[in-house]
Amino acid sequence: VYSKLRTAMGGNVKYAVSGSAPLGPRLGHFFHSLGVHILEGYGLTETTAPATVNLTTKSKIGTVGPALPGVSIRLADDGEVEVKGVNVFKEYWKNPEATAEAFHDGWFKTGDLGSVDDEGYLTITGRKKEIIVTAGGKNVAPAGLEDPIRANPIVGQVVVVGDKRPFIGALITLDREMLPTWLGNNGLPADMPIAEAAKNEKVRAEVQRAIDLANKRVSRAESVRKFEILDTEWTEASGHLTPKMSIKRNVILDDFSREIDDLYAVPVTTTNVSLG
Repeated sequence: VYSKLRTAMGGNVKYAVSGSAPLGPRLGHFFHSLGVHILEGYGLTETTAPATVNLTTKSKIGTVGPALPGVSIRLADDGEVEVKGVNVFKEYWKNPEATAEAFHDGWFKTGDLGSVDDEGYLTITGRKKEIIVTAGGKNVAPAGLEDPIRANPIVGQVVVVGDKRPFIGALITLDREMLPTWLGNNGLPADMPIAEAAKNEKVRAEVQRAIDLANKRVSRAESVRKFEILDTEWTEASGHLTPKMSIKRNVILDDFSREIDDLYAVPVTTTNVSLG
């Protein structure tokens, strides 16, 4: 299979650049196994696109690399990524208030949260405006849970919830393309409808496994305690995804408010609570 994929890409591809949306470690490792190094980078319109990018001489899957020459990055006290350099814009057109809000001591505030390792490689961990604050006061970055859960083949999309709630929960959709193969490989009818699969014990156990793996990355207070698999899909056509397949979080929270309320209507002693 790998040889066919390499041939389909021309047979000579060694490097490719990824940006605009998170690549995800699973895809990074997949392409690496093909002999293709994905150089994931990071930037915004305000930074004239790239501010950081992995290097051909050294790339780290899961990071967006070190700062480009002429660019500096730092983390604010709350973990927000700030950028300064020749690539950073001067101002928003005829909007001095927005411009003033966007800078801190001459550094552009990206609105993204991140971490930097001892070699200067940046990892984006979430969006500042998306931070969930639980009823117990715990700050949770959804992306830190959503990305590893979404890496499971049968998971289509996931939205972590729990703002002002007693614990973290998640809404899950299944991947319509990958599900039939997984069902067949696990002794289940490959043509099982999504609505039926959402309630199937084996399917739920697989989703629970993905959640347990994600929960190992965070503290108990930040972990997903309950989840619900929806019998629908989130697509661009349904209005729940952007053209680049990013989730429209606020739309989903509004459209599925009843399902979210249901997560918290029953005490956390149900079978879909992570015990890992």
